[in-house]
Amino acid sequence: MTDWEVHAIKYAERSDRTRADSFIFDDNHDAPHTIDYYIWLLRRGDEVILVDTGYDDEEARARGRAIRLDPGAALAPLGLKPEDITQVIVTHLHYDHAGGLHLFPNATLYLQTSEMAYATGPCMCHDTLRMPFTAGHVCEAIKRLYSGRVVFFDGDGQVAEGVTVHCIGGHSRGLQAVRVRTQAGWMVLASDASHFYENMYARKPFPIVVDVQNMLDGFDRLHVLASRPELIVPGHDPLVRSYFAPGAADYIHRLDPGPITEIPR
Repeated sequence: MTDWEVHAIKYAERSDRTRADSFIFDDNHDAPHTIDYYIWLLRRGDEVILVDTGYDDEEARARGRAIRLDPGAALAPLGLKPEDITQVIVTHLHYDHAGGLHLFPNATLYLQTSEMAYATGPCMCHDTLRMPFTAGHVCEAIKRLYSGRVVFFDGDGQVAEGVTVHCIGGHSRGLQAVRVRTQAGWMVLASDASHFYENMYARKPFPIVVDVQNMLDGFDRLHVLASRPELIVPGHDPLVRSYFAPGAADYIHRLDPGPITEIPR
């Protein structure tokens, strides 16, 4: 079968962070550390799958975290409109990954059962665990459920031929990584199973975590799923834009041919 194209689409960034926001027990904790925000587009002929949706202007204002461009409009250089998207893999329900669900009204969602249970269960009584979620985004997922447009997985599952999801947990209870067959081999979109290359290579957990053991075990799982380590793509690392070739716009990078430079480990 034909391999998939994979496009990383950067829609926002934050530079008002330090390494303490990215790594537990980091010696250089007060040094600046920028984060990028991505969604990913998988395409094979007429088949299109969006991985995550980003967040919109309303959420940006509410959290004081500006976006560079609307995630729906960001698809335009790839010849797509938001209403063209009929399948969305939701890696987890945090605001920066599920905050744009309403922008894609025709999409069926692919989600881990444990993530929906976590985002709607007693853990959300705790402010610390609830912080990365926004009620309206979770309610949008529930609306899709009641309209028959949510497909649930318990662990591993296949979304399409050559596209599978794998529950990692750690950062959120039902966080799932996405494995995609590409011309370079099996690529893994880690999402927040590893925000940065340094998380998984140096085995430094990210501070927003519900289960540290699952997060650490997840670093190993990513390596098992990918054909080789350089095909693991972290969810928020600005270095992705240095390691992979530019794509259809200055904020889009093409991942499926593999990295254009060696990725240090």
